[in-house]
Amino acid sequence: MTVPGSAWPEHSAPSRGDVPVLSRVAHDRAHLARSLPDPAGGRPVRVLTVDPRRSVPVVEGADGPELVWDEQPALPVGAVYLGEADGVPYAAVRGERSLTVNGRPVDSWSGLREVGADLRDLDAGLLVEAVGILEWHERNRFSPLTGAATTIERSGWSQRDPTTGTEIFPRTDPAVIMLVHDGADRLVLGRQAVWPPGRFSILAGFVEPGESAEAAVAREVAEEVGLAVTDIRYVGSQPWPFPQSLMLGFVARADGGDELVLDPTEIEEARWFTRQELLGGGGPAALPPPVSIARHIIDRWLKDELPPTPR
Repeated sequence: MTVPGSAWPEHSAPSRGDVPVLSRVAHDRAHLARSLPDPAGGRPVRVLTVDPRRSVPVVEGADGPELVWDEQPALPVGAVYLGEADGVPYAAVRGERSLTVNGRPVDSWSGLREVGADLRDLDAGLLVEAVGILEWHERNRFSPLTGAATTIERSGWSQRDPTTGTEIFPRTDPAVIMLVHDGADRLVLGRQAVWPPGRFSILAGFVEPGESAEAAVAREVAEEVGLAVTDIRYVGSQPWPFPQSLMLGFVARADGGDELVLDPTEIEEARWFTRQELLGGGGPAALPPPVSIARHIIDRWLKDELPPTPR
């Protein structure tokens, strides 16, 4: 199937070269404050509006796009507390688009795919968190145990079944995404028919119940392109809240033979590409966008920065 904790202190937040762009964090999620009557502690709150299309208000700043935050005297009713940075509390709320936010003009309403790679670390981390938690609430309004409408608690970080009293927490679907290479200078790229013309990417799929991430890598590669793989090595992860995935990145080596046998229900086309083809412009017409972990892994492979294959 192809798929589309503690905070880092701001001074030690990972740089864009170290992690996928949507994995950047520069705020404290302040999880203990979620259970307080006022997690903001009486301080004014910066609130981000996320519309039903997962778009948010953006302005073009001197150094690139910036989110437009609504300055509120307290945490609004229905908002989800996101945490804080530099003593400033942040929150998110579902709402409709407007031309201004708190009197400040909005240049555009854009989503993670459009601006995620260009935002500063603080805005990027808060936006991924906001979209992810609001999407969970949007899709989980009723208890999976009894069907009763749930009540929201912990400043938006849990729901409760009013019938049984069971507390329900957000869920994330693990998915694996893997760069398959031949141990030298070739990698496999494939494409789905629904993608833009000419775009190729590395392979991906969801982890099934009772399956490890490494086993999912081997199974998905075999299902999609008919290759057996070995030397499966973890690279990194990235949240992908469309609506609730966590992409676990791997690199793996094809083990014997390089003939590709495609699953026609998943892959329209796949082939081997050399490092020189991708670097020299002889590869696919388009690679995944910079906001994706797929592009992060491909770029690291091109620079020979992925975990080495043992000799």
